[in-house]
Amino acid sequence: MKIAAVVSVVGSLVVASPIGSAQTSSGRSDTAIQVVLLGTAGGPTFDARRIGIGTLVRAGQELLLFDAGRAVSTGMVRAGIAPADVTKIFLTHLHSDHIVSVPELYLFPWSSQGRNKPLQIWGPEGTRAMMDHLQEAFAFDIHIRRDVDEKFPADGIKAIATDIREGVVYEANGVKVTAFLVDHAPVAPAFGYRVDYRGHSVSLSGDTRPSDSLVKASEGVDVLIHEVGRWKQDPVLSGSPNEFLPGSRTLRSQAKTIAEHHTDGEEAGRIFQRVRPKLAIFSHYNNSIDLSNTLRLGTC
Repeated sequence: MKIAAVVSVVGSLVVASPIGSAQTSSGRSDTAIQVVLLGTAGGPTFDARRIGIGTLVRAGQELLLFDAGRAVSTGMVRAGIAPADVTKIFLTHLHSDHIVSVPELYLFPWSSQGRNKPLQIWGPEGTRAMMDHLQEAFAFDIHIRRDVDEKFPADGIKAIATDIREGVVYEANGVKVTAFLVDHAPVAPAFGYRVDYRGHSVSLSGDTRPSDSLVKASEGVDVLIHEVGRWKQDPVLSGSPNEFLPGSRTLRSQAKTIAEHHTDGEEAGRIFQRVRPKLAIFSHYNNSIDLSNTLRLGTC
């Protein structure tokens, strides 16, 4: 069972391969971008086989996490990556399945792995307030561990949160992260991100319907990681809106509403045709097919 996968972009070659700690720590070019699919499961679901949505991008000296779904820290450990080394998180939107691991990533790497510098988080409006309230919620634990008992470093439990708008949101060490708006209405704002480093690039859709702004922002990328939802013509969606889907506690009306907020496989295929990345990857699928074991679903 592969819980994580890595995509390396080196020179003009795009390679997809299973991840191991040796791959992530050696054999890298200074011009490489590595994309680690920590988890690809979307939605507030429970699944013993799969980890929630979370993608790690390693570019030069920078280690950047995009979204923090359920158990992404477990995905890091299995991939040979210390969570304490991941101090920059970019959130696409504030749905719980994209942020539920933020408290763990804030607290545990500080109190178990010696993180000694602040956790930085970028996200849509509400991100800063979320982090302020998170610090309040865990004030007792923080006080005991920082001031009374173990006396872990005070800088390591600081949080620097930024509410972003469209445009360049982070730039350092040759790495540029650009946020672009996508359509996940009624959730707004919702963002996708593009990472550029030494002539190579990766674009992440976040949750979205088919988005012209994503196509424009992703022009010329090496890798496009795009969400994929339920087929909007799925026969299971036909019938009484007040009936549960077979084997589910989700009403048909709820399933149809959720499907309309996302991009199905046919629509995503048209997006890939327009963007024409060297490598196209699906993520965030939560129906019958397990994509955690699938690296490469299509190339353009």
